[in-house]
Amino acid sequence: MHITSPLSARSPAPINRRLVLLAYECLCTFEFGIAVEAFGRADDVSGQPLYELCVASVEEGTFGAQGGVRLVVDGGLELLENAGTIVIPGWRSVHEPAPDKLIAALQKAHRNGTRIVSICAGSFVLAEAGLLDGKRATAHWNSTEILAQRFPKVQVEHGMIYVDEGSIITSAGGAAGVDLCLHLIRRDYGIEVANRTARRMVTPPLREGNQAQLIQQPVPRRQAKTLAPLLDDLRSHLNTPLVIEQLATQAGMSRRTFLRRFHDATGTTPGEWMLSVRLKKACALLENGRLSIERVAEQAGFGSPETLRHHFRQRLGTTPTKWRKGFEVRPLS
Repeated sequence: MHITSPLSARSPAPINRRLVLLAYECLCTFEFGIAVEAFGRADDVSGQPLYELCVASVEEGTFGAQGGVRLVVDGGLELLENAGTIVIPGWRSVHEPAPDKLIAALQKAHRNGTRIVSICAGSFVLAEAGLLDGKRATAHWNSTEILAQRFPKVQVEHGMIYVDEGSIITSAGGAAGVDLCLHLIRRDYGIEVANRTARRMVTPPLREGNQAQLIQQPVPRRQAKTLAPLLDDLRSHLNTPLVIEQLATQAGMSRRTFLRRFHDATGTTPGEWMLSVRLKKACALLENGRLSIERVAEQAGFGSPETLRHHFRQRLGTTPTKWRKGFEVRPLS
């Protein structure tokens, strides 16, 4: 029988609300904590839990987690048998195979129609089980190349923060797990409940899966005191065209020396550095203000909304409008 939850009159709860969170030796505590916070707390309005959460361990008895923590949980892999959703919060190493008994349990659960979700390196466990063959998937940006090389049948999305393939959902690393959890709640209960969860977690309520995992920020590799005033001046004049000869003269260097010193200081070229600074400024304006897209483009040094949109698509995989919506504060229902 289909059960309609009072959490949202417009969005039914999942038919099987039992959510099993996987735990294992050397557990990734950050990813685990994200899932517990998102799925294990009661809704602020109804006071009811969103899911019937329990934790299943790969190992028996007490086991260790990252950060010197030792855990005793609800049970073993037998708990996966009746789950509506299984969440794999990371994995101890992309180079360490998952135990055969875990692979078998996940394959059985998938055959029975259980939805399986992974955060970060948890996608490697799903790939080992063959559950990602022919499907799109993602992982932490620093391991997607390894995932693609090791499992060529998987269509790896290197930049996306999460990928929803219906019964299989994967996410990038770290805080991208928050986005995946909110996406799942939004899918199960609707946007109002997901927004309340995001508000409680003090995080943007919506970042779409195809948003880029990161912006390469212009972080100096080492201090370069001779260029610091110039970099500060460039940050203050985002609309000023970059002319390398003028910048080299301002820094008192030849063109060749200037480019070498600039790369030493920032790890990139003047053009790439300035683009990153402008994107960072545009993101801040979109997140914190109500300026029109035209004004954001102007103040961030892009000149036109078309140019701004082009670079957002190329670098962030989204649009300025969608970026802004992800940081809107919605009132509590």
